[in-house]
Amino acid sequence: MLQLSFVNFKRDSYLLVEGKENNDRFFIIQSGKVRTFRSGDLTGVSEKVLGPGDFVGVIPCMSGHSQIENAVALADTRCISVLKDQYPELIEKNTPIALKIIRTFANRMRTMNELLTSMTSNNVSSSTAEQIFDVASYYDKVGNYATALYAYYHYMKECREGEHLEQAQTRFKILSTMSDFREFERPADLTRSYNQGEMIFAENQTGADMFVIQDGEVAITKVVNGNEVILALLKRGDMFGEMSLLENKPRSASAIAHQNCRLMVINRSNFDQMVTTQPQLIARLTTMFAERLWTSYRQQDNANLVSPLHKMVDMLALQMEKAKRFIGSYQTELTPVDLANMCGIPLEQHTQALSAFYSEHSAKVNANKIFIPDCGELRKQAAFYRKMNAQQLEKELKEQKSTVF
Repeated sequence: MLQLSFVNFKRDSYLLVEGKENNDRFFIIQSGKVRTFRSGDLTGVSEKVLGPGDFVGVIPCMSGHSQIENAVALADTRCISVLKDQYPELIEKNTPIALKIIRTFANRMRTMNELLTSMTSNNVSSSTAEQIFDVASYYDKVGNYATALYAYYHYMKECREGEHLEQAQTRFKILSTMSDFREFERPADLTRSYNQGEMIFAENQTGADMFVIQDGEVAITKVVNGNEVILALLKRGDMFGEMSLLENKPRSASAIAHQNCRLMVINRSNFDQMVTTQPQLIARLTTMFAERLWTSYRQQDNANLVSPLHKMVDMLALQMEKAKRFIGSYQTELTPVDLANMCGIPLEQHTQALSAFYSEHSAKVNANKIFIPDCGELRKQAAFYRKMNAQQLEKELKEQKSTVF
């Protein structure tokens, strides 16, 4: 039987402390106000004022990671305390609470994706269907013709009077003679298969299907300023495409088969049915969003780093943290080029950045895959780089304020 407890917080007291580990519960605010913020966040995106019905601490609780933000009571506040183990039963008895958490996470995830793209590439990609042409052009340029064909096809389909329509038609005809790929429209099957390199959907393409990876890997990417930024590499059991299903908005990023993969498809009709009959799906979605949002906040720290080498070392540490591998050795499935792309390092800087990385003693490359001999040492090194960078940013901020005043 579900038995929830209540916790009272005095004004100015902390509900959550950034960096705290072993988080086994989250809070639903019943009365009062709470401010959330992250230390050293110059963007202000993490600062929010929450009230009754809102929740805090779900991300670290459901992901099993450390706290990503501070939460302080702005007034005397009363909260419902929910243990992680109680969440499945809470869903069965009050599905709207779980759906509110998921929809809030979807909105926050879209915001974080745009912020990370902006920080990584010093620009924000177009938010219209015209962006599909830029996606096609990038994969055309790097010789991934199947992906380029898919994107050109859907640009022509969605932008029948588009600015680049004539150019897209010309390149589509030329590439059609260079590639046998013709899977531009998939049947409405609930299971689909994709070969490595094939595009599942393009950023800003319309569509409302959500996918669960049954086998293989999928890369979630964005193209900004003519460069590819890999937002995530997803594996068996992971879900993607859920933001379009939940928010009824165009795709916020592209999905490309990183390996041959088989996907289960969830559309609006079977999702609504699953919500009422399979509460474990909602629990899985919550955990998945929590993992991704925790990773996004952690990637925000990585995007603040200046040195490409520091970025790559820290990104490796992030991959270990996601896998909860803190000691011993760790064999990743990432190539050095994958790692550089995940850090948003421009193509013209790859040679220099990879050369510095190859001389890095905390990571090795075996058969073009990155191997970490000592996870603990690499994690310490990455933390040192972040600390140095934060101190430098703080110093520059103080200098800017002193100049203004």
